[in-house]
Amino acid sequence: MVTAAPPMDPPPPNQRSWWRRNQQRVTPWLFLAPGMLMFLVYVIWPIFQSFWLSFYDWDGLGEKVWLGWANYAELFDDDAFYTSLWNNVLWLVLYLLAVPAGLAIAIFLNQTVFGIRLYKSLFFFPFVISQVVVGLMFSWFYAPNFGLFYKLVEWLTGTGVAVLADPNLVTYGIIAAGLWPQIAYCMILYLTGLNNVSPDQVEAARLDGAKGLRMLWFVILPQLRPATFIAVVVTVIGALRSFDLVSIMTDGGPFGSSRVLSFYMYEQALSEYGYRMGYGAAIAVILFLIMMVFISGFIWKMVRDEQEGY
Repeated sequence: MVTAAPPMDPPPPNQRSWWRRNQQRVTPWLFLAPGMLMFLVYVIWPIFQSFWLSFYDWDGLGEKVWLGWANYAELFDDDAFYTSLWNNVLWLVLYLLAVPAGLAIAIFLNQTVFGIRLYKSLFFFPFVISQVVVGLMFSWFYAPNFGLFYKLVEWLTGTGVAVLADPNLVTYGIIAAGLWPQIAYCMILYLTGLNNVSPDQVEAARLDGAKGLRMLWFVILPQLRPATFIAVVVTVIGALRSFDLVSIMTDGGPFGSSRVLSFYMYEQALSEYGYRMGYGAAIAVILFLIMMVFISGFIWKMVRDEQEGY
C-alpha cells in the first residue's frame, strides 16, 4: 500500500521570491505602465519639446539658431497675436454657455413622456457629426443669397447679413457653429449624471418643501458635480483648440479677423506663411499656459468646495 506524501508547508514569507512578496502591489503598475508610457511619449515629451523649441529660430529642416526670448518679445508686439488672443477669450466665455444649455436640455429630456427617445436622438445627433460636416453645414447656413440665416434676416429686416464676411460678426458665427455639437456633449454628460441622482434625497427635499430652482440648486446640482467638472474641462479645452471650424469656415478670414491661437500657430509654423517652427512653438506655449491656468483654477475650486463640504 502506497501512502501519499504529506503536504509541504508553504515557505515562510522571508524565503518567498520577490515577485510573490510584491505581486499585489506591482501588478496594478504593470497594467498602468503601457498607458503611462504612451502618455509620457505623446503628451509630456511634446510639451517640453515645444518649450525648448520656442527659444530657437527653425524652419523644420535646417540648422536651429538660438534666439532666447526673442520669439516671445516679437509675439507680444504682434497685432495678429492679440487678435487671436481676443478671439480665444470670446471662445472661452461664449463656449461655456454649452454647460448650462446642456444641463437645461438634459433636465427637459430626463422624463418619461411619449416620444422622449426620439427627442433624445435628435438632440444627440450633433455630437456624432464630424466637425468638418458641422463647419460645412453652417457655412451654407450663413451663405449670402441662399443661406437660411441670410434669408431669415433679410425677411425680418429687409437686408441680409453675410456673417462670415463681416469682421465684426465672423467669430460669433463660428462660435455658434461650435456650440451646436458641444451642447449635445454636455447634455449627454448631464443625462448620465441625472440617472445617478439619489431619489431618496430628492424625496426628502420635497417633503421639506423644496421645489423648482431651490431643488435644482441645493439638491440636484451638488450631485452633478462630477459631470459638471468633466463638462467644463472638456469645453475649455475645446474652446482653446478651436482650429477645425475656423479652418473650414473662414481659413482665418476675413483679413485675419477670425484667427484663434491654434490657427495662428499653424499659420506661422506649418503653412506657406513662413515655416517658423520656433515662433509657432512660442504661440503653443502661451496657449498651453492659458489652458493650464484656467483648468487648474477650476480644479482648485472644486477641491476647496469638496473640503468645505459643499
